[in-house]
Amino acid sequence: MIRDMIFNEKAGDLMDVENQKELKRKETLEAIGKLNLLDDNLMTLVFDRNTEATELLLNVILQRNDLKVLEVVAQREYKNPMPGGHSITIDIYAKDGDDKVYDVEIQRASAGADVHRARFHSSMIDTKMLKAGQEFKEIHDSYVIFITASDVMGEGCSLYHIDRVIEETGTYFGDGSHIIYVNGSYKDDNDPVGKLMHDFRCLSPADMFYSALAKQVKYFKETEGGQDIMCQVFEDLAEKRVTEEKKAFARRLIARGKQTFEEIAEDTGLSLEEVKELAGLQLV
Repeated sequence: MIRDMIFNEKAGDLMDVENQKELKRKETLEAIGKLNLLDDNLMTLVFDRNTEATELLLNVILQRNDLKVLEVVAQREYKNPMPGGHSITIDIYAKDGDDKVYDVEIQRASAGADVHRARFHSSMIDTKMLKAGQEFKEIHDSYVIFITASDVMGEGCSLYHIDRVIEETGTYFGDGSHIIYVNGSYKDDNDPVGKLMHDFRCLSPADMFYSALAKQVKYFKETEGGQDIMCQVFEDLAEKRVTEEKKAFARRLIARGKQTFEEIAEDTGLSLEEVKELAGLQLV
C-alpha cells in the first residue's frame, strides 16, 4: 500500500514536470511566432552560413546583381587587442570574391545605431585587414550596414550612404570605408529595398516576397527541427540572463567590500574563480 502511494506520488511528480515542459515550450513557440527578421535571434539563424540569403541581402542593399558571397558567419566576435578594450560581436559577417568585408547589424532601438558605433565597428574591422608586411594600400573595402527598425536619419530615404569626402572640393576620398543605414520602416512594394524591408517586418513567411528568406524563416518558425533550434536559443538566452544577473549582484557585493569572496560565491551561486575574475584578481 505504502509502495503504491510512493509510486503514484513519483508518477504525479513526473507528470507535473512534463506538463511544465510542455507549457514552457508552448509559451516559447508563441514568442517565436511573434519574431521577424528585425529580431536578431531569428535573423542570425536565417543568415548564418547561408550564402544565398546573404547574397540577396547585400545585392539589394548595394543595388547590384552580381555580388557573390564566399563566406558568411553570424555572431562573429572581434576582440579588441588593447587590454580591457571594448570588443564587438558582428550580427552578420560576410566576405565576397574580392575580399571585401561586410558587417550587417540589426538594430531595433535607435540608440543601438549611434553613428559612433558605426565608426567603431568600421575601425575594428580594419584592424583585421592587414597582416605584417602588407602595405596600407592592400587594405580591402569594408561595409558596415545598419538595418534599423525606424528611420533613424529621419529623412524618409530607403538607404543612407556615408562615405568620406574632401570638404573643400566635395570629391570622394576613396579610402574604401563605407557605412550604410537601411531604413527598416521604408515601404514601397515596387522597390527592391522596400520589398526587402517588408520581408524583414513579416511575421509569416507566406507573406514574403523573397523566397530565399521565406524558406529559411519557414524552417525556423514552422518545422519541428527549426522550432527545436529556436527553443534552445531561448533557453540559452534565459540562462545567460540569469548568469549576468548573478554577476551584477556579485559586483555590487564586491564593491561594498563587506564579504569574503567565498561568501559572495555562496550567495550568488557563482564559482569562487568567477568572483575573483569579477574582482579583477589574477587567478593562479
